[in-house]
Amino acid sequence: MGNKAEKRRKQILKAAFKAVSEKGFHNVTLQDIADYADVSKGVASYYFKNKEDILGSLLEEITENIYIREHAAISQEETATGKLQAYVYAAFASPRDNRKFYRVYLEFLTQANHNEKFRQTNEKFYENCWSIGREIIQLGQQEGTFSDIDVNKASYTIRALIDGSLIQWLMRDNDDLHDFYRDNCFETLSNYLMNKGA
Repeated sequence: MGNKAEKRRKQILKAAFKAVSEKGFHNVTLQDIADYADVSKGVASYYFKNKEDILGSLLEEITENIYIREHAAISQEETATGKLQAYVYAAFASPRDNRKFYRVYLEFLTQANHNEKFRQTNEKFYENCWSIGREIIQLGQQEGTFSDIDVNKASYTIRALIDGSLIQWLMRDNDDLHDFYRDNCFETLSNYLMNKGA
């Protein structure tokens, strides 16, 4: 794909993200996405088959970007505890970024049971998240920092606590609590992985 075509696709996906965040999944039309992108409906249809194709591509892009960012964050650290903290802190990017992402992501999750592409993209996202968790846990066990717990179960628990903490923070609608939930998430996970109890 040429540079111009890739740039145009990204413009349309960015517009789709904004449209879904402001209007909700069901209310967004192909025309809305074109309007947000400041292009004609025909241009949007040239780069994507339909609205579902745009939204499916959007879900792939935002989940892949999150994985890339989170994996890059843990790669900067040497120790398992450092990697765990980097992972949690990358997931808790900022109140603004987390609110934007989860408002759109939760819209997609409501559709996942009825849309095979969304379900598969979400499964791939979680597989990526769990791979980060496994990497951290295995290093911690090699170091003797983390207890000898089941690596797969623990990797599921890490992501569940991160997402659950972020969703609870989002529901409370208070930016001042963002650091509290981030730090509490990291502390709880550290205690769990070291088998110290919560």
